[in-house]
Amino acid sequence: MQKDFSHHPGEHIITWLLQCWDNGASSLELEGREAKQLGSLSKEGGIDKAIGKKAQALSLWRRLLSSMRERYPFSEDVVCWPGKWTTMERGIQYLRELALQEMAHYDPDNVQLPTDPDEVQCT
Repeated sequence: MQKDFSHHPGEHIITWLLQCWDNGASSLELEGREAKQLGSLSKEGGIDKAIGKKAQALSLWRRLLSSMRERYPFSEDVVCWPGKWTTMERGIQYLRELALQEMAHYDPDNVQLPTDPDEVQCT
């Protein structure tokens, strides 16, 4: 799990979260003590500490999003700046990152909001 969900040096936090989604973080249910045993996934103390904070069983994805929201309470705190992209794939990746940046600050208890970054409407 460390290999699939670790934040790499120099990687933007939103890019890392999207990679976690793509690697199946939404399908991994963890209790609080199990989440604590993951160690440092984000390499940021505030996020890593919050991942194992809740005792109930939650998906790793929900844990990551709520930890991100706790560490960066305002959407302006984590801005995804567009790099130069010249391919369709990179453009799609950038739009997915923008959607995830917005989604990271959704209310996690609102079941009407999407939990999949690819379902967030982005213009």
